[in-house]
Amino acid sequence: MARVCQLTGKKPLVGNNVSHAKNRTKRRFLPGLQYRRFWLEKENKWIKLRLSNAALRTVDKKGIEMVLEEIKAKGKV
Repeated sequence: MARVCQLTGKKPLVGNNVSHAKNRTKRRFLPGLQYRRFWLEKENKWIKLRLSNAALRTVDKKGIEMVLEEIKAKGKV
């Protein structure tokens, strides 16, 4: 499964490890993703999402119902 946030669309970034001698090797910066379950009152069921930490803050701010509408508008769920 791809390491992509279902709300924000954050993906891994590519960069370099830089040693003290300035040797550069490729590396990946992975987003902080977490699986979370949310209870939907309207549908009376649990929903499981893979979200970044920033997306979890968005859910706290807006509420799961509003966030779920945004995700469905993007066509991701």
